[in-house]
Amino acid sequence: MPTRRRIVALAAGSAIAFPEFVRPAFSQNWPSHYLRLVVPMAPGGPTDIAARLVADPLSKIWSQQVVIENKPGGGTNVGSELVARSAPDGYTILYATSSLAVAPSLYKSLGYNPVTDFAPISHLFNFPFYMFVPNSSPARTVRDFIDHAKAHPGQLTLASPGTGSTPHLAGELFKHMAGLDMPHVPYRGASLVLNDLIPGRVDLYFASGSLLENARAGQIRVLGVTGAKRDPAAPKVPTIAEAGLPGYEVTSWQALFVPAKTPPGIIREIHDRAVAAIADRSVRAKLQEIGYVAIGSTPQELGKLLEAEIAKWAAVVKSAGLTIN
Repeated sequence: MPTRRRIVALAAGSAIAFPEFVRPAFSQNWPSHYLRLVVPMAPGGPTDIAARLVADPLSKIWSQQVVIENKPGGGTNVGSELVARSAPDGYTILYATSSLAVAPSLYKSLGYNPVTDFAPISHLFNFPFYMFVPNSSPARTVRDFIDHAKAHPGQLTLASPGTGSTPHLAGELFKHMAGLDMPHVPYRGASLVLNDLIPGRVDLYFASGSLLENARAGQIRVLGVTGAKRDPAAPKVPTIAEAGLPGYEVTSWQALFVPAKTPPGIIREIHDRAVAAIADRSVRAKLQEIGYVAIGSTPQELGKLLEAEIAKWAAVVKSAGLTIN
């Protein structure tokens, strides 16, 4: 598991001493105006929340506003393609999710290539998903839910924040391994799913730890966590593997990319400041509340992660028989 020492070491090349934010002496001309951080998800969801936690310190560091630009749609492909086609000047940055690695195997055609059309910046966060059900569900455990779904084939629904999103794939893998018949109901964002999950209009939702607060408030019920180990954010919640579906494991990640051919100096500048931002204790404390673990990496390490994840998800998509036109 990456440590704070590891993240701080990656940030050692910057002139930032946290918690004080000072303008780095990278260039008198860059950045000379605001930057766009493109989030390929709807506002209000956990991805949007985490992106804003990164954008705020970066705005202070550069003395230029880092503007969140939400571009949901196409299982994150709308936002990803927008960045891939943007000028390689560092002013348009992709806040990528692991859906970037899923897209090549899930979609028959893409308007971009995740490997060749982007330059990696840094791996930001890792996190598991949680398995949430409405309070009206009779299931109190993962095993209960599997038994209930098998007794009512085709009648229960799996919700997701979008077709092709990692929560969608986590749910499809769950269905595949448990042998369940559950229609998929895609939404245009996580907050919209919650509005239907609470009253029981959908039956199952895989989401990040940002919804643990809703579970603690008694609005929804959490049955399990998708990681290999229990999450420190909710240590009493069992893993799905230990609670009823042996061998099941899904973790997700988020990272920064810019268009290919962005100058190396700008890549280095964005990398150094982003890694320094997630090393800040106040940022890390807020992330820990929703189950996010700050990572930090070199661009080369992120590039290797992307290629490995593309191969991993290709196998999952193939085994689940998923294809989207």
